[in-house]
Amino acid sequence: MTLAQGILTGDRRALARLITIVENQPAKAVPDLQVLYPHTGEALVIGITGPPGSGKSTLVDKLAKELRRREKTVGIIAVDPTSPFTGGAILGDRIRMQDLATDPGVYIRSMGTRGSLGGLAKAAHSAIEILDAAGMDYVFVETVGVGQSEVDIVRIADTTMVTLVPGLGDEIQTIKAGVLEIADVFVVNKADRPGADQVALQLEMMLDLNTKEKKWRPPVLSTVANAGEGIAALLEGVEQHYQYLHESGELRGRRRARYRAEIMAIVEEGLRDRLLTFWSGEGKINTVVEEVIARRKDPYSAATELLQPFSVK
Repeated sequence: MTLAQGILTGDRRALARLITIVENQPAKAVPDLQVLYPHTGEALVIGITGPPGSGKSTLVDKLAKELRRREKTVGIIAVDPTSPFTGGAILGDRIRMQDLATDPGVYIRSMGTRGSLGGLAKAAHSAIEILDAAGMDYVFVETVGVGQSEVDIVRIADTTMVTLVPGLGDEIQTIKAGVLEIADVFVVNKADRPGADQVALQLEMMLDLNTKEKKWRPPVLSTVANAGEGIAALLEGVEQHYQYLHESGELRGRRRARYRAEIMAIVEEGLRDRLLTFWSGEGKINTVVEEVIARRKDPYSAATELLQPFSVK
């Protein structure tokens, strides 16, 4: 039985193995991913981003438990910092979700960024599709929490939640990061702290000042995730956004953009590998590098020379 067949029949070990292969040997995973693809497209993908310390993991944990009470299945991709020693994920998020680890209706996977910018792991796209094909109703993708560069999540999520908390200078960070443009739902977590109302008010004011016409106005919802407060209302806000996406036709547009980005990433990776193989076989790269070091060529001329055989005539 192939890994894809195992996943379609509910084998969790096959699920774990294929995600591992996607992370470490992506080319080897392609045949199984091709088998699984017709079985994807049903899961609602929810991205959660925000500054470190805003309680993203706790929110995911509580949302997953609420969904399980509603008899929904949940996949969780927790993108963690990469260990400088092993290259794997530092499993902070998974440790904080230990209660869910034994639930047969939940699958949690920590993934290291491995140098990828934007708060996501390179294998996240494929991991989402694997969990989707495995029958998960919801797939949560929690970004690493690096701050201003965490906008890649909008390219893979149907709904993007942005978490903020009082006392971390979130108002300034929100403006800098352009979060206003990517958030579908704002969450002011740790709302029992002083200043939470002010954060929510400033978000509402910024939304009022946003001159770009949008059919969907992101709700600003308050939670105290540790105590489970506001979780049901937050899930309702997510479901309302999904209903809007479905009724407006924007869901299809978002997924079209997601698949376009995925196809282009695969094409770019394939072209890069083929070009490097070609140049290495010809010994061309080493030659032009030496010429650049000797100042006989500049890097731009060297790149133009390498691309010359592929120029359109």
